[in-house]
Amino acid sequence: MEIYDYIIIGAGSAGCVLARGLTDNPENRVLLLEAGPSTDRFWVHTPAGMAKLFWHKELNWNYSTEPMPALGGRQMYWPRGKGLGGSSSINGMIFIRGHARDFDAWRDMGNPGWGYQDVLPYFKRIEHNERGADAYRGAGGPMWISDPALKMPSSFDFIASAERVGIPRTEDMNGELHDGVGFMQHTIRKGRRQSAYVAFLKPVEHRRNLTVRTGCLVQRILFENTTATGVEVICGGTRQMITAAKEVIVSAGSLNSPKLLMLSGVGPREELQRHGIRQLHELPGVGANLQDHFYVHTACRSTASSSYNHNIRGIRKYVEGARYLLTKGGYLALGASQVAAFVKSSPEVDYADLQISFRPMTFTFHASGHLEVDPQPGVGVSVYVLRPKTTGSVTLHSANPADPPKCTPNFLTDQDDVRAMISGIRQIRKIMGTAPIAARIVNEYLPGPQVQTDEQMLKFMVETGNTASHQSSTCKMGADAMAVVDERLRVRGIGRLRVVDASIMPQVTSGNINAPTLMIAAKGSDMIDQDGLSRRTIHV
Repeated sequence: MEIYDYIIIGAGSAGCVLARGLTDNPENRVLLLEAGPSTDRFWVHTPAGMAKLFWHKELNWNYSTEPMPALGGRQMYWPRGKGLGGSSSINGMIFIRGHARDFDAWRDMGNPGWGYQDVLPYFKRIEHNERGADAYRGAGGPMWISDPALKMPSSFDFIASAERVGIPRTEDMNGELHDGVGFMQHTIRKGRRQSAYVAFLKPVEHRRNLTVRTGCLVQRILFENTTATGVEVICGGTRQMITAAKEVIVSAGSLNSPKLLMLSGVGPREELQRHGIRQLHELPGVGANLQDHFYVHTACRSTASSSYNHNIRGIRKYVEGARYLLTKGGYLALGASQVAAFVKSSPEVDYADLQISFRPMTFTFHASGHLEVDPQPGVGVSVYVLRPKTTGSVTLHSANPADPPKCTPNFLTDQDDVRAMISGIRQIRKIMGTAPIAARIVNEYLPGPQVQTDEQMLKFMVETGNTASHQSSTCKMGADAMAVVDERLRVRGIGRLRVVDASIMPQVTSGNINAPTLMIAAKGSDMIDQDGLSRRTIHV
């Protein structure tokens, strides 16, 4: 019988942080299980390689939503990382914590210990900011946070134009002033992606009290009465039962964590009955409250000096490749977007509810999955609602663990969200029509000048809107009837079982969610250590 103190399910952003934190104590024996493979590959390490990972058959779960009536029956592709580092190994590497008031709201929803002043020390602890430490930022932590390797002139002009229309400049949107416009930072170190695996797990893989296994799909959590005792897992085609002497920790992400709980008999009664799964414990909130950032992308043809499209096409892309191999610099060392503006959709909003992101390049995703950098110079600007009122669900297609989860996000079903998005498109146009960025624009082609009315903009969103891949909140933390975990991240009504990942967010944060996910895991690791459960008596 294999016995570990802690079994962590999922080696994504949260799982890697947890494995490091729990094995800091040499007395803890930790098993980290990951369904995907190793991610030690050139295009994973290369920031611009994210384009090649978007449809990757090995490193991506390649999920899709259910058809959405509000989007004309359209299904939406949802890439999710599969492998060591999870989505942090395939994402755009943007590091945004969210607004301080996001976390105060979590606290006020019945989660003591999760206010901004409570979580700030964990944000600081996990990072090494290349600018150095201050009251808000950390230095010396595992995750390297850097400025863009190249800052394009058009990015500076976008910031200047945003300031001219009344958006304040912020030098650090993870610092004192979140709302405003400025350069974003990324999880990139000396031109290489810093996934959670590279930053947190790889440096400690040699620890004798840590076992990491890839290619292992957990089938279900095992229980004795209502106490988690281990997992049933298939590794390399072999089914195994592995025992946890202290706790089982689910860190499989906002889509797979609720799926695994339901497969294990923990979840909404009707959903379990529908698939013939014996109910262990009814928790109606499992899989409910799905939140995501629905975004729309606008694009303009630009002057040649405003865009780096031509630098990464044709023969020039090989020159850039050589430059990257020699220096780890250049355009291949850049993250997804350079600049962000956090703005209000209307004066009545308390704090910024829209994120506008600018990138000095454009590309087209073809139906085949091939990404092609556009042949003409162009710049792209996207927008999404930060705290959407729309919620969806994650349920099951079947009781087969190999089947994907059933994802129903319900995008564009809340009129306040729709109105906010339309405001975002209009604000993008206002910025892009203001000097100095206006002088760099040849013409807008997405959505195009023919799209002017609210109805036309809604039609554009219906036809082209997409996910920002910030799925969260499907095992939310709280004290109400729909809460899945308490403020210590313990599954309600179940012993020795926790969920520690983005699924526990009561409300999605105001920005990209990788940074708060790392924070959740760092804080969760401390909680597990503080709670210090004794080992169960196991009869062999």
